[in-house]
Amino acid sequence: MSLFQKIQSQFLNQELSFQASRSSGPGGQNVNKVNSKILLKFNVPESRLLDAHERNLLMKKWASKLDNEGTIVIQAQESRSQLQNKAIALRKFYALVEAAFQQKKLRKATRPSKRAIEKRLKTKRMQAEKKQLRGKKW
Repeated sequence: MSLFQKIQSQFLNQELSFQASRSSGPGGQNVNKVNSKILLKFNVPESRLLDAHERNLLMKKWASKLDNEGTIVIQAQESRSQLQNKAIALRKFYALVEAAFQQKKLRKATRPSKRAIEKRLKTKRMQAEKKQLRGKKW
């Protein structure tokens, strides 16, 4: 079982808390009556599913998104439906988790081909000649 599958498992959903409130999004008068905005909260330091290394990684990568207790809050109010907003918030959360755990691809140093070097030098020479021809003739 991969780390991401482990995170998306039922266990993590038990560690998420949801809070509903009145939305400022679409809905007309419905906005004034129904609690359709969803706040998804996940406390990183208190997570029992993640090991210490994973918690430290999330704390580092999400440093600007976490509050003082280490809780990430994701808000969804795009839809008029509370259930749809809950699904949107979950999607946003899992996208953030997946992005945080993705390994950065290492860049392999390569050299330019002989042809590319020749082409670059040729264009440089042509540009220099063009500029020289623009100069004043004494």
